[in-house]
Amino acid sequence: MDVTVILVSPRNPLNIGAAARAMSNFGFFDLRLVHAYRVALDEARSGVNADRVLTEAREFDSVADAIADCHLVVGTSGLGPRETLQPFYGLEAGGRKIKRVKGRVAILFGSEKFGLSNDDMSHCHWLLRIPTREEHRSMNLGQAVAVTLYELIRTGQVELVSAPESRAASVGAQDRVGDYLLDALTESGYVKPPVDISTTLKLRRLIRRMKMSEKDAGMWQGMLRQIIWRLKQ
Repeated sequence: MDVTVILVSPRNPLNIGAAARAMSNFGFFDLRLVHAYRVALDEARSGVNADRVLTEAREFDSVADAIADCHLVVGTSGLGPRETLQPFYGLEAGGRKIKRVKGRVAILFGSEKFGLSNDDMSHCHWLLRIPTREEHRSMNLGQAVAVTLYELIRTGQVELVSAPESRAASVGAQDRVGDYLLDALTESGYVKPPVDISTTLKLRRLIRRMKMSEKDAGMWQGMLRQIIWRLKQ
């Protein structure tokens, strides 16, 4: 499995360190951080037990940049009272889906206080929930990372499906399709400028639901570029 763990806006050095240690425990080494609190990150990296995962962790300015080379993006959420617009799966079912992917999988964990924002979740293909009890849904960040990664390795050897010709499009390629689509909709008058953020999020979720292959993404980009060119004539 090619799994990347992404921590979005982590604030506590102990949680960052615990997440990195859990990754090392279970054999996952690609840690990325988005808008990490600088003091917390520096303290975590200077810890006595800082290992390869933490010292080689990469920082990004946005979720979009952090997931650009990934083929599946899964967000973790306690699924509380707010409306959920993406499909979601329990940990066991979600773990099976992740194991079947051929390509890089990003698993997003939100900040300790607020979790993932609606904007963060709009980047995800679907959401994953650890089956905690209803009265106490949230988990410590480091524990959530550990439980999720353990689920991915607990059954041992995994089967990779998806033939090479049906390899999923990277998130970066999907986002380029979304950008061209938004341009086409704006040029045609379907979307009126200035573009509302809710429109951008809806289009992003629409693109994720399409589950495009690499070939499909290339074709969509070519078609939309031609449409935009014609609309501008």
